[in-house]
Amino acid sequence: MQTQAVFSLRGKPLNCLGMTKKVCYENEEFNLLQAALNIDEDIENLRYNNIVIATDADVDGMHIRLLMLTFFLQFYPDLVRNGHVYILQTPLFRVRNKKETYYCYSDEERITAKEKCGKQAEITRFKGLGEISPDEFRGFIGPNMRLEPVILRYDFGIKELLEYYMGKNTMERQKFIIDNLRIEDDSNMDKI
Repeated sequence: MQTQAVFSLRGKPLNCLGMTKKVCYENEEFNLLQAALNIDEDIENLRYNNIVIATDADVDGMHIRLLMLTFFLQFYPDLVRNGHVYILQTPLFRVRNKKETYYCYSDEERITAKEKCGKQAEITRFKGLGEISPDEFRGFIGPNMRLEPVILRYDFGIKELLEYYMGKNTMERQKFIIDNLRIEDDSNMDKI
């Protein structure tokens, strides 16, 4: 028997880095999540084999992913080590004409889809999962869904990783962000 469930978060979850489970579980979202997964005592009773984190394909969505991963890595690293945690890749664009529809996960896919649809192509830039209809979303969680496994090597220092990305605003992280900052311009999207 296969069972699926959707657990919807209300807003951004708590950054639980450095907190105890007791303090973290005072947050209703994390308390309900661990109960839904049945992982409070150990992961042997995990209710669902795959935990799929689905967020918007924007900066806020990426932050929510990091907050969720911080929770799992801090309190349940074996969920990640044993291959139970995935990230759902959600489309950035829908390109369609009257006959065909393409969901695109990158600019390259958007350009290819536009060429296939021709001059009458309608391009929609998804700003979040809320803009995608339930019928459309069904296609992203079916057999062709794009899942990225969250992989953690056993020799990797979880504490150091979390402290770097989720700790106090360190100078090293600021430098990394500044050195790797990219600015994307969607204003010319229809011209391509």
